[in-house]
Amino acid sequence: MTKLMKAMHRGEKGMTGLETAIILIAFVTVAAVFGYAVLSAGLFSAERGKETIYAGLNEAKSNMELSGSVIAKGSGDNVTHILFTVKNAIAGNAIDMTPNSGGTAGQNKTVISVTTKNDYLNNVAWSFAAIGDDNGNNLLETGEQFVVTVDLTAIGLSQPLQANDTFSLQVKPSLGSTITIQRQLPPAIESVMDLH
Repeated sequence: MTKLMKAMHRGEKGMTGLETAIILIAFVTVAAVFGYAVLSAGLFSAERGKETIYAGLNEAKSNMELSGSVIAKGSGDNVTHILFTVKNAIAGNAIDMTPNSGGTAGQNKTVISVTTKNDYLNNVAWSFAAIGDDNGNNLLETGEQFVVTVDLTAIGLSQPLQANDTFSLQVKPSLGSTITIQRQLPPAIESVMDLH
């Protein structure tokens, strides 16, 4: 019987402690490399998320907002000028408000577009006047307000704005989001109209 048992187990080798240690070290090494890859990916995505948040904050810091009413000036049956006041939305970066006087269309950073039922005009001529606290430059800074004027007679509309017409202005600063001003004109054109 012992001969039979020896014959059955002939050629079988047992696993030594050294082989077990090598396999264990291989598993630990693979797990460490995989763990490092997962941690690196997590840190990379967290860093990208942080950059996105800071970029969003910089955009928000550069935003301007509408301050007060939109005013339309009329002559006869036509609207001749649109006026509105802008300021910094929050204490942030200064916004370059160098105006487009028509001949300086390539020098302005803030672009204003006009949309009517018949026209879409991009980078139209506009001007501004500072009101209140102002340091005399073209930068819209914290605490400053600028009244922006768009002369509709000088921008080349195919048909002038008249009673009950709807128009839209887009103010696009170089940094920050666009301000969209959409208004409908009253049934009668007056010399000065407050478009709520």
